[in-house]
Amino acid sequence: MSSPLPSSPAASVLDLAPVVPVVVVDDLADAVPLARALVAGGLPAIEVTLRTPVALDAIRAIAGEVPDAVVGAGTVVTAEQVGEVVAAGARFLVSPGWTDTLVEAMRGSGVPFLPGVSTASEVVALLERGVREMKFFPAEAAGGTAYLKALAAPLPQARFCPTGGITPASAPEYLALPNVGCVGGSWMLPKDAIAGRDWARVEALAREAAALSAGGTSR
Repeated sequence: MSSPLPSSPAASVLDLAPVVPVVVVDDLADAVPLARALVAGGLPAIEVTLRTPVALDAIRAIAGEVPDAVVGAGTVVTAEQVGEVVAAGARFLVSPGWTDTLVEAMRGSGVPFLPGVSTASEVVALLERGVREMKFFPAEAAGGTAYLKALAAPLPQARFCPTGGITPASAPEYLALPNVGCVGGSWMLPKDAIAGRDWARVEALAREAAALSAGGTSR
């Protein structure tokens, strides 16, 4: 399977898979087998968050050793981090929020990016800057599907990857919305499975997540 993300900066992160796993790597040795399990389960887009000291090395390892993975960097909050993660091999960028400085650094990186929003004003401000694809975070706390439905009518040109508090039960409700391209989540990465290096379980959960868009949703 070839990489599903073209090299063009215009390529959409939202169309890679119905679910983007949000990964926190504590042990660098876990990065490659974890990524392989997710890809084998049908989730090629993998967001490695910059929340641990080994995150950059994890991105580098996945980019170098798991060719079918499309590894991205999450929790990107500074312009300096943009350069670091792209140099490490990140092929998309995700932030929990945004500033003009951060958006310009992301735009200048040449890779797709999803700046985080939680209000209509933030969405309008990004649309004004030519950005149409965003992360909606924290999704459940910020209003969930009801909020996204409310945004769809006045702002139909905005598309989202909701992340934060989403479960296998609620994910199909998000995926059914016309302004949602995918969701972010970590339920396919239970802590006990990671601790026990039960990659077969991770793969099975990833496979279930990858099938969600067809599970009774109307996209």
